[in-house]
Amino acid sequence: MTRRERYQHVIAYFLEHAPNAETELIYDNPFQLLVAVILSAQCTDKRINATTPAIFARYPDPQTMSEASVEELFPYIKSISYPNNKTKHLIGMAKMLVENFNGQVPMTVNELVQLPGVGRKTANVITSVIDEQPNMAVDTHVFRVSARIGLTVGAKTPAAAEKQLIAYLPTEYVFRAHHWLILHGRYICVARNPKCSECGLTDVCKFYNYRLTH
Repeated sequence: MTRRERYQHVIAYFLEHAPNAETELIYDNPFQLLVAVILSAQCTDKRINATTPAIFARYPDPQTMSEASVEELFPYIKSISYPNNKTKHLIGMAKMLVENFNGQVPMTVNELVQLPGVGRKTANVITSVIDEQPNMAVDTHVFRVSARIGLTVGAKTPAAAEKQLIAYLPTEYVFRAHHWLILHGRYICVARNPKCSECGLTDVCKFYNYRLTH
């Protein structure tokens, strides 16, 4: 099987079994999603969704968050991983949105990565989820799953994996493929003891077939 054929099979599978896959973060607008994604680094979406309602109620927009002090915002975030850094990032991000972007979340990767707490992965999430741009966010789940199946080969970094995925995925599926892979990694192709017996991709998965023969 060629790699292109493997991609075709994987896309067909997810189109049938997860056609409406989307982020599990709960948000009402681009600003809320940006806050949630910044907070989600090294933390579960479940924990973020339990935490953000109080944050959004107190700080509904960039202006109000930009005026917060670290001491005021920290208590809302203290239950999340790396709360000190994330508190500072959120306030800095909000200030830059107000000062440089008229209080609006920009929709290009180059602009987003200027914001405190926003790296390429986060920028790709925002632009693909909000605007359905063909940008591929590679987190630990996407990195693991794409390598195991054989969608990426020899990729040592998320950037290398992103490049390969973009090269082989049809443009119209890129924004959705991130959710396919991340959810598959979160619930089926888990890091330890992947649930291969529940997976519908074993016939094309390099990891599964290697385990069968070794």
